[in-house]
Amino acid sequence: MSWWGKVVGGTFGFMMGGPLGAVLGAALGNYFDGGLDGLSLEGSLGLGATERVQSVFFTTTFALMGYVAKSDGKVTIDEIAMAERVMDQMRLNPQQRTVAINLFNEGKKKHFPVYEVLAQFKRECLRRSNLIQIFLEIIVATAFADGRLDAREKTVIEEISRNLGYSQAEFDALISRLSGQAHFNDSASSIEKIKASYELLGVTAKCSDIELKKAYRRQMNQHHPDKLVAKGLPEEMIDIATEKTQAIKAAYDLIKEQR
Repeated sequence: MSWWGKVVGGTFGFMMGGPLGAVLGAALGNYFDGGLDGLSLEGSLGLGATERVQSVFFTTTFALMGYVAKSDGKVTIDEIAMAERVMDQMRLNPQQRTVAINLFNEGKKKHFPVYEVLAQFKRECLRRSNLIQIFLEIIVATAFADGRLDAREKTVIEEISRNLGYSQAEFDALISRLSGQAHFNDSASSIEKIKASYELLGVTAKCSDIELKKAYRRQMNQHHPDKLVAKGLPEEMIDIATEKTQAIKAAYDLIKEQR
């Protein structure tokens, strides 16, 4: 049974508890006829189990997308479109889509417990650094949805990354890479695309061919879809990771051709 089937079927028994359990419970609403209080904890998957992490990742991602979108005071059409694009990429069924929308709306609420949610998310991921990275990439992409990173949104995301263990240098590098991807995907001039390609790979134009290849291999390894799913990325998000690796390869090929 998939992680989704176990969530809706009650097999998890809301074993994760805490703020994430409360957020997911609110998003699921009346899926459970008898309510949430009577669910058994027996047979729950333990901390670090793949399907448990997948459930946690899904819950945190859509809730934080809503939180970041609302952080500058209003949710734009572009940010909603970005959330819907992620849902489309995941090929969510109608039930899953409803829950994802509900999670997005939970994150928009005034008293959303963001720091408690992040603390539990980090604990549940059990030092899976690649999972935390792709989570942040999805969140940053939401902020970039309208073509720019609002100052307030940047401050909020910086605080999120800090709570997840990122240093200032790591955060700046992440923003630079994702800015590169955003511009690489645009209808940019060849010069702008080359610049964006270097940013996407996390290197400068002065790097050697050896350094370039190392950066390319590192990025491909960090975003390998099968490896990410094995670590707890929901299977439905495999297309997001695949799209990322395609962009990384295209950037690398463009630089090699230019050189």
